[in-house]
Amino acid sequence: MSKPHRIDTHHHLIPPRYRDYLETRGIQPGGIPLPKWTPAGSLKVMNRLGIRAAVLSVSTPGAWLDEPKLVRGLARELNDYTASVVAENPSRFGFFATLTLPDVDGAIAEAEHAFNNLGADGIVLIANTDGTYLHDPAFRPLLEYLNNRNAVVFVHPGELPAPPVDPIPSFAADFLLDTTRAAAGLVLSGAIEEFSRIRWILAHAGGFLPYVSYRVMLAMLRQEGRLAQAKAMLQRRTEVPKRMELFSRFWFDTALSSSPAAFPALLAVADPSRVLYGSDYPFAPARAIGFLNDVYEEQPLDRQLRRQIDHLNAEALFPRLAA
Repeated sequence: MSKPHRIDTHHHLIPPRYRDYLETRGIQPGGIPLPKWTPAGSLKVMNRLGIRAAVLSVSTPGAWLDEPKLVRGLARELNDYTASVVAENPSRFGFFATLTLPDVDGAIAEAEHAFNNLGADGIVLIANTDGTYLHDPAFRPLLEYLNNRNAVVFVHPGELPAPPVDPIPSFAADFLLDTTRAAAGLVLSGAIEEFSRIRWILAHAGGFLPYVSYRVMLAMLRQEGRLAQAKAMLQRRTEVPKRMELFSRFWFDTALSSSPAAFPALLAVADPSRVLYGSDYPFAPARAIGFLNDVYEEQPLDRQLRRQIDHLNAEALFPRLAA
């Protein structure tokens, strides 16, 4: 069994005024009603589930509510509130700051404030904003800034730029595709290589990315006009590891993804030193997290890898939260 020293890198908060903003507009992240959340509630669940520390983040839609005049003030309010929660329990909480995309200038200014004045541990970016994904040239100045800061960036899915399909809640499938699109875009655009100092964390084990990684690799060859030579290239001993290395540059959290179906696919692609424990609380209720923790404990992992996933890998990213 794992020791109760987990560091949860996928742990949400819902500030009271933010709840009001979302409920007034009828927004249900992931297609489900907003769950209850308080700092005390998080700590209670963390103690129960063996989570020593959690890195807090605001889930989709972040600060962008289709109201450009609101976005900068809302992002500042969310980050100041989150920083106050961390200040109350600095050994138990860290946080990813919320930015203002698609307002790039505002995003850079808010990241500067969050890092320099609030002590943010990283940044959370929604995979797409109004259909624009993170690799888009419009967001390039922000990626340059985050690269220069050696930032940890948590990529969280949002609503797909497409209508939902009844009765499927978006958290069940669309969220996973959104993360996959964002990650594939970073790979195929070359951004993962150009901005190599950004530490990208992909939510929910990268969505479908591990499963479709070879398809994305073929898309790389097609981009290069080398698809006709793909079979010969991929038979070479060095070509497949070279291409797959791009996917292993990501960090992946295990939130809602520790099943015997998903976990082997993740470990086939990920660098073992870049797999992080995640819960998705409170959007995943405590009982569901407990069930998935039990499933995770049943995975045939050696002791060292389990310790890495539980806390050692996160401690390398967030030394402040090390025991």
